[in-house]
Amino acid sequence: MREEMKIIKFGGKSLANGQGIENVISIIKNKVNLKEKIIIVLSARGNATDCLELILDKAKNGEDYAVEWKAFKEYQIEPNKNIDYHKEFTLLEKTFEGVKLVEDYSLKVKDLVLAQGELLAAKMIASLLNQNGIKSNSIDSRDFLKTNDNFGNAQIIEKLSKTNTVNWYNAFDEETIPIVTGFITSNKNNQTTTLGRNGSNYSASLIAKYLNASEVQNYTHIDGIYTANPDYVSDAKIIEQLNFNEASELASFGASILHAKTIIPLVEKNIPLRILNTYNPNATGTLINNKITDKEVKSISVQNEIGFINIEGKGLLGKKGIDARIFSTMNQNKISVSVISQGSSERSIGFIISEKDIKTAVNALKIEFQAEIQTKDISSIISKKEVSVITIIGQNINNFSSSFNALIKNNIDILLINNTLNGNNIGLVIDNKNVNKAINVIHSQIFGISKNINIAIFGKGTVGGALINQILNSKNKILKRKEINLNIFAIAGSKKILLNKEGISNKWKEEYDKAPNNNKSITDIIEFAQKYHFENLIAIDNTASTTFIDNYIPLAENGFDLISSNKIANTQSYLSYKKLRESLKKNNKNYLYETNVGAGLPLIDTINILHASGENITRIKGVFSGSLSFIFNHFSESESSFSDILQQAIDKGLTEPDPREDLCGNDVARKLLILARELDLQNEFNEIKIHNLIPTFLQDESAQDFLSRIEELNPVYQKIKEDQKEKHVLRYIGDLSGDLQKNKGSLEVKLISVPEKSSLGQLNNADSIFEIYTESYGDNPIVIQGAGAGAEVTARGVFGDLLRITERK
Repeated sequence: MREEMKIIKFGGKSLANGQGIENVISIIKNKVNLKEKIIIVLSARGNATDCLELILDKAKNGEDYAVEWKAFKEYQIEPNKNIDYHKEFTLLEKTFEGVKLVEDYSLKVKDLVLAQGELLAAKMIASLLNQNGIKSNSIDSRDFLKTNDNFGNAQIIEKLSKTNTVNWYNAFDEETIPIVTGFITSNKNNQTTTLGRNGSNYSASLIAKYLNASEVQNYTHIDGIYTANPDYVSDAKIIEQLNFNEASELASFGASILHAKTIIPLVEKNIPLRILNTYNPNATGTLINNKITDKEVKSISVQNEIGFINIEGKGLLGKKGIDARIFSTMNQNKISVSVISQGSSERSIGFIISEKDIKTAVNALKIEFQAEIQTKDISSIISKKEVSVITIIGQNINNFSSSFNALIKNNIDILLINNTLNGNNIGLVIDNKNVNKAINVIHSQIFGISKNINIAIFGKGTVGGALINQILNSKNKILKRKEINLNIFAIAGSKKILLNKEGISNKWKEEYDKAPNNNKSITDIIEFAQKYHFENLIAIDNTASTTFIDNYIPLAENGFDLISSNKIANTQSYLSYKKLRESLKKNNKNYLYETNVGAGLPLIDTINILHASGENITRIKGVFSGSLSFIFNHFSESESSFSDILQQAIDKGLTEPDPREDLCGNDVARKLLILARELDLQNEFNEIKIHNLIPTFLQDESAQDFLSRIEELNPVYQKIKEDQKEKHVLRYIGDLSGDLQKNKGSLEVKLISVPEKSSLGQLNNADSIFEIYTESYGDNPIVIQGAGAGAEVTARGVFGDLLRITERK
């Protein structure tokens, strides 16, 4: 009866020496102990089929194969050295000698040779089971599975095979476990044939169909069918259940453990198929049956060893019969065409074939279209190897936009895209080098699994170090709340780079200090990211380097979005500024730098929104420097000398190590220039009027000498303070004015005196303040005020930019 019977099939990797074959024996023993009625179907063990084919080819080419032959025999005998393989080994030896003599072999000979792999496997498993007290016998499926004479990919003769199988089983001893060879069959003349790719699985399905089995259990080396190949996607998930149609789709588009012809016999008799793992027998696996499932997208599959051909020319436009000639030519050369795409203008036709057929296909097409090539009606027949087809099973084109955009943002070029007629599968043709990254990007978008953001941080000083700690401290909360995994894979200092594909830990300082000086460069980080196929790359520049900015364009070209607290890139010459923007646009990359002007304040973002909305910004002024804000706020309100307050700012870490960098006004000028360029103004740095706060007599001193003479600043600033109007205070401001609708505005950095009750006058501590005047708001400016200095504040602003970019991916 059907309910009493299960077909148990073991694949080649399951039968490998060691743990594999031990688990197979254990699984069978458990089923016998549970009184299950079973038939065992086997593939050849390990890589036996590949080894036999290799030896055949060596014999054909007159090469010595003694080493391979010896290794093959030793591997096959290893689990039971007393087994009698004399008949099989003798047949193989004589066949190899004959092939070497005639320097050729037929498909008929190849089938006979490859069949020995399954015969050896069945004998071995039967012998091991008998040693374990389980009565079993190896069964040669050639005795009952009959085919036509198409060697290498034979077609089953259904009626005869069914009758033979039923007769064999009815005559078989019920107390003995049959160990049946998969893959191999025979024709009516009893000559060996084989069932082609996935033939052992097909054998199991046919036997299940003929004997009305209740289930087929296919034991492999993985836990079941995944949402994507786990070798590509580390967080791929098991698909617990599929229906037959979905399984057929997966099989058609490259799922390695399924084949369409394996499913067909099971569909006819509604026999469930369960994919299980020999190495993890307790896993529930994937169940395939006739039940309808609700989730649309099932899996992402990959087909490798693919070639791409594209035919282009004005002569294709509206011309009848072109398609027929192309595919007739392919058919005549026995070349199978899969994915096909035609340009909307009908000037190009692209299609996919096996990589090994590329040369034959191109030559055949050039002959077929020789006349059109001469008349220039066809301008090119281009071929490309080393491409792959990624197929998203169950994906509707209408819901594919997020995945498509994510691929573009990750610099993954799509050579060809195809949507099936029913709209449920999408095929993408891409370069092999992008396969791993592409699958991870698509998988993340479709299955809602956490989005990986891979971060390289340049500069580990006060701001960089604070940022690293902020990211690590918030990492788990962000993962839980937003399903975004922030992975810092690189930390670069001035002398060395720390790299970790799993992401750096909270002990990063110790790891960095212990790492040797390695002289690695930006190129090493790019290559590291490419090696591990990192998607969603972000580079963060927390240096003050004038040279590091030269890396921005190479980073963008290699898939990195950019974030920077370094102002240099935005204050270069206008030509360099535009060149960077053009590269960012070309490579579809973001560049955020909110902290360039207002530390953690949302200033640049506000200005961008106003400007993009068409609001006419007429003036921007304010206190741009947190360190100078602190100095003049306290100097204006206290009786302390200027030098004492300057020293306080230095001691608090509010200034640069050399405070002249703050006092000279260049920092404020750079910030002012950045805002001007946000308004599309083309000003250069040398056009800014800058009031240098360092008196002329101290400007040429060394940093050390300057610090030793800062008391000489007191009389200068005491006089300026005393000369003010009553109830006025000093503020060092940046001021952008003029007609800001033209190419250039007026930029000035200066020390001014303002009423203490004004918005500028009421500033406290190290706060910054920005007044944005617009045509709509008139004399009432938009005011943005807050902390304007400090490593933690700046790092938090950079972190904000990081989160903004992740939301766009």
